[in-house]
Amino acid sequence: MQQRPKPVKRLTSTFFERPTLLVAEELLGKVLVFKKYTGIITETEAYIGFDDPASHAFRGETPRTKIMFGEAGFSYVYLIYGMYHCLNIVTEKAGFPAAVLIRGVKLLDETGLHLDGPGKICRHMGITKAHYGINMITSNTLYIGCINQKFSFSKTPRIGIKVATDRPWRFLAKIAGIDKCQ
Repeated sequence: MQQRPKPVKRLTSTFFERPTLLVAEELLGKVLVFKKYTGIITETEAYIGFDDPASHAFRGETPRTKIMFGEAGFSYVYLIYGMYHCLNIVTEKAGFPAAVLIRGVKLLDETGLHLDGPGKICRHMGITKAHYGINMITSNTLYIGCINQKFSFSKTPRIGIKVATDRPWRFLAKIAGIDKCQ
């Protein structure tokens, strides 16, 4: 197995405390590290505040969404359709619920596998609800790093939701060999 590249630096809480759309855009090209896996983030989606009906926080704080109302930089992992886990990272200031969903990752190993969907990412890497609430700033198991790569990107409406589908809050990196603009 290839050695994972050493991130130049880990992202700090100040990176995640910024406006969610900016964080979602700037996560493209960063690396997601979880246990033995490292992959370049290729696709994200933003979910912002109380006026976003597609956000889990739209109806207020619940035991499931409590983490979204907390500090930036924590993992928000939930289960959809009773079978797929999804990894999000909390953004903005505490008290304002917002998060970025990680929708695509290109593994930096000998497979070079492109995990093109939040369920595929979590299933392949082994991320489950047990990883809900991890401080991704201090964790040595689950975090985001910077390897000084920038990609051009496109913005599209979010997918896989039934409301607020017109908001162009989905970000896709344009990487050779990956052309996923649906």
